[in-house]
Amino acid sequence: MITVTENISSLPSERLSSRAKRFLTAVAGTDRRLFRVEQALDFWPSKQLALQALSRLVRAGWLERVERGLYMVIPLAAGPEGRWSEDPKIVAAHLAPHGAVAYWTALHYWGMTEQIPRMLFVQSRTRRHASRVTRFGVDYRFVLVAERKFFGVIRQWSGGTAFNITDREKTVIDALDRPDLCGGMPLVVGTLTRLAEFDWDRLDRYLAQFDSGAVYKRIGYLSETLAMDIPQAARRLEAWRRRCSQGVALLDPRGPRRGAICSRWRVRVNVSGLGGTR
Repeated sequence: MITVTENISSLPSERLSSRAKRFLTAVAGTDRRLFRVEQALDFWPSKQLALQALSRLVRAGWLERVERGLYMVIPLAAGPEGRWSEDPKIVAAHLAPHGAVAYWTALHYWGMTEQIPRMLFVQSRTRRHASRVTRFGVDYRFVLVAERKFFGVIRQWSGGTAFNITDREKTVIDALDRPDLCGGMPLVVGTLTRLAEFDWDRLDRYLAQFDSGAVYKRIGYLSETLAMDIPQAARRLEAWRRRCSQGVALLDPRGPRRGAICSRWRVRVNVSGLGGTR
């Protein structure tokens, strides 16, 4: 397979300046096509000259400007029209360096649903200037969360580049907290029957850290209604029930405010087909 570095070095010298060729070769040598403008500053005498050079490389089809200060190297394999894109999860890692792939995207990544989301969801503690953007035909949605709700993040790899994603247990909690970001409560219910390689003790720790009475109510009600196979079920369910807050929570927080109330779990069942009340 021809590499980006080999493509650059084989070009006639008049196609690229020596500085541009050295820069592209250096970036390509890292096996990472995405880079920040700061990485280019050492190759030109000033920031202004670097920005001008990057603009020329964009016009020449060597680079794609992802957003302000973020670029992607386009290999020759993209063809004359430059049709090439990076793994969307890697793009997300650069668009939100302190965030993590989450919600429906994470559910699909961990094999808890076969339904592919129409956009890539990213959880972040830092507000972006735009909560939704489209890059290379992929829609990204950035969800701002409180500091206490951002945890359970692990590193995964794609093509030699790392990205952050919520782990299985945190993804389930996020889905119960915001089913609207996970395809809706019916899809979330389906994921609870596909919890392979699941760590229930870790889930308990995460539930305590997340500290949401509504999430305790939803997972408790659904666990019993779906007759889920939970280790030490009686002890665990009773511990969850003790953490339920006062008042009645909606099973689907974005659903209608109608439906039977399950008094045991203090939850209004506003989603059909999940069983009766107790």
